[in-house]
Amino acid sequence: MKIYNESDMTKGWFIGDFIPTAYRSRECEVALKRYKTGDHETAHVHKIATEITMVVEGKVKMNGSEFSKGSIVVLDPGETTDFQVLENATTIVVKLPSVKEDKYDIHRTSG
Repeated sequence: MKIYNESDMTKGWFIGDFIPTAYRSRECEVALKRYKTGDHETAHVHKIATEITMVVEGKVKMNGSEFSKGSIVVLDPGETTDFQVLENATTIVVKLPSVKEDKYDIHRTSG
């Protein structure tokens, strides 16, 4: 038996092909993410991985749509998303496969 603590992980990620991790795998990545109202992530895309986000608690906005407890959002490779926390939120995020450096920020310009 191996024992780990969420506080030892980076940004909630506890399964995947990185260190630290509770279980190293190239098959997938899994995270339990906790956010405060107003937290956000800039627009990004994964070129290889599919990203699945389940809202466990709270309310978030992705690509202009609001999601709350029980919502599951699946983003296929190449789909762009941004992320804004409307109410304190907890999410579970799964990425398949675990690919290092497969997150590309999108620099949106106006006008």
